[in-house]
Amino acid sequence: MAVRMATAAYVRIRTWLIAALVVAVLGAGCGTRPETGFLVPVAAINAEGTAHTILVATTRKRDERPGTFFGGERATPLDFARIEVSVPRGHKSGEIEWASTAPGNAQTDFVVRRAGYLDGERAFVRSLNAQLAAHPRGNRKVMLFIHGYNTMFAEGLYRFAQVVHDAKSPAVPVLFTWASRGELTQYVYDNNSATTARDDLERTIRLIFASDADEVNILAHSMGNWVTVEALRQIKISGGLAQISKLGNLVLAAPDIDLDVFKSQMRRFGKPRKPFFIVLSKDDKALSASRFIAGGQERLGAGSNAAELAELGAVVIDLSDVAATDSSNHGKFAQLAAIAPQLERALAQGVDRKPGAAQEAVGDSLSAVVSLPIKILGLPLRIIAQ
Repeated sequence: MAVRMATAAYVRIRTWLIAALVVAVLGAGCGTRPETGFLVPVAAINAEGTAHTILVATTRKRDERPGTFFGGERATPLDFARIEVSVPRGHKSGEIEWASTAPGNAQTDFVVRRAGYLDGERAFVRSLNAQLAAHPRGNRKVMLFIHGYNTMFAEGLYRFAQVVHDAKSPAVPVLFTWASRGELTQYVYDNNSATTARDDLERTIRLIFASDADEVNILAHSMGNWVTVEALRQIKISGGLAQISKLGNLVLAAPDIDLDVFKSQMRRFGKPRKPFFIVLSKDDKALSASRFIAGGQERLGAGSNAAELAELGAVVIDLSDVAATDSSNHGKFAQLAAIAPQLERALAQGVDRKPGAAQEAVGDSLSAVVSLPIKILGLPLRIIAQ
């Protein structure tokens, strides 16, 4: 009896310590969260801002509260929506201009213009193909985004809209959003929700690859990388995708994955024919908290051995020298969106491993990518590749 009581007390203390650590690491500066009401459509007046229509595939349960659409609980089957987000004219790159009160002002805030559920897979694919048809053949691209831990639906939606807007991406944006409760102390629930969503993300990927898209790019953040890599692993085990040639860039940003688990996943994949990208930062406080929760196991996005990751077939983009806009240093990937065209051109020119001083890249002036520090439009980063 005494042993059981001591064990129970230890579990309670450890749980309290984990919660306290996560709150201390991530909670500083947090304001009101957009739990409900922030997705009520706001009528456009004089067409303020820029609109982006985002398709949604989700394992979240519908939330009947006005302006919420989806909550943090799990649901089956896979559900779909189409939401038009407006980014204000005065938008600052890398930021989300949150409304102080719901639903917001289109002149100053991220707001929704139109929104509605879609009736199943066929409606989702029809809507996707209709948006792709607005682009010429050969340039019909999709960007699929999978968010991370502690993310409410509105937060994942608006973050993706910010990335799409700042990158000036011509791709049709698709958000896959799994059932995160959006609470700091719900790490285990979120991790299980991400794992539960593997089959549905695989199904979403297959639907997109079977669409009229010419190219499919995938961006995952934080714990979203776990469900993404697992879904891709399942696809690999099942024989792959008939349209795998459509795969464009695969970007794993601040991945919250056990490093040893990732290595085992990569052994299943084998060295990829086309490099994928790992965006990491050694000062990521959120991943430090995740490492503590995981019993000290290194997280992939913490960047302890970038050279080893490069040997697995990755191109590593190290943002350790970049000043973050969030207190946890976990959202730096969002700042890359503004330099995406220049970064893509630089990466396409190859990697030069000859030692040299840091270079300043403005527009197309960078002649080669180096493994030493470089700057692209003033943003300092390191790129490591085999």
